[in-house]
Parts: sequence; C-alpha cells; structure tokens
Amino acid sequence: MTAPGPAAPPPHPAPPGHDGGQPPGVPAPPPGPPAPPPGPGVAPPFAAPPTEGRRARLWLALGVGALALVLCFGGGGAAVVGLAVSGVQAVREQGRTVSTDYYQALVDRKFGAAYDQLCDDAKRGESRAEFERRVAAEPQVATFRVGEVDTTNLTVPVDVTLEGGRRERQQVILGQDQQTGGMEVCGVN
Repeated sequence: MTAPGPAAPPPHPAPPGHDGGQPPGVPAPPPGPPAPPPGPGVAPPFAAPPTEGRRARLWLALGVGALALVLCFGGGGAAVVGLAVSGVQAVREQGRTVSTDYYQALVDRKFGAAYDQLCDDAKRGESRAEFERRVAAEPQVATFRVGEVDTTNLTVPVDVTLEGGRRERQQVILGQDQQTGGMEVCGVN
C-alpha cells in the first residue's frame, strides 16, 4: 500500500491562466451540469432514412419501370408491324409498276422491252428472239387495265382488250429478283 502524500507535479508546467483542459488562450467553460452519457436519445452520426412516402415512391418506381418496358417492347412491335406494312406496300407498288411496264411495252410493240421485265426463270425458258417471235404472232394488246396485286399469291389481274375488240382477263405471275429484290413478271396466264 502506498501512503498518501503530496501529488506529483505535472510533467510539463502549464502556462499561467491555463487549467490543462483547454488550449492556451481559450477561457475555460463555466461550470455546469455534466454532459449526459451516450445512450438512448443520442443523435446518430448519420441521417436516418426517411420513412414517409416510401410506398408512394415504390409504386412510382414500378410505374416508371413498366412504362419503360412498354416503350421498349411496344416500340419494337410497332417497328416490326411498320416494316411488314411497308414491305407489303412496296410489293403492291412494284407489282403494279412492272405489270404496267410489261403491258405498255406490248401495246407499243417494243417486245424487247417487255422481255426485259421477265424474271430469270422465264428468260431461261425462252430467249429474247423466241419471245419476240412468239409475242408478234399472238393477237396484239390494244389496251389494258392493271388490277390490285394479290400479295399472298404474288399475282396481278389485268383486263386486256386485244386488237379486234376481244377482251380477256389475264393473270400476271410475279417473282422477286434475287439480286435487286425488285418484282418481275414470271409468266402470264
């Protein structure tokens, strides 16, 4: 056991007016009640997450996510439908154009130009000279009217008036050129 005695002096003497708890030159705080111990009621070092409106934010986030999905998939679906519709319209326009060009060449007796409207299969079956001889020997087309393209069967009805006044309904069979993608005449029934 140690006997009580005088306290040992501090290792470094404090400057005058300094009580050892404050930096030099700063006055000591007035005496008051002691600070409460840490525990319940102590402010956390970070802000607590908000709890109000949590459900509303959740539904808003789900709604925005659903809208994004609808726009992505709905927009893609609309693009596919748009491409299909424009593809069908292109087939109709090209089918009518190639049929009109073919028959106009027959009316004008430009059989070589009519031959140029034929697809490769038709050209392999008949040379240009054979085509021109055959068409020149048939009754000549005086007038014609091209109908609507059947995009399912790739056919076009054409009402033809031959020289001498006889009328016929002919069916143009269309095909697609493998190199250009354009429509061509592959036969006439």
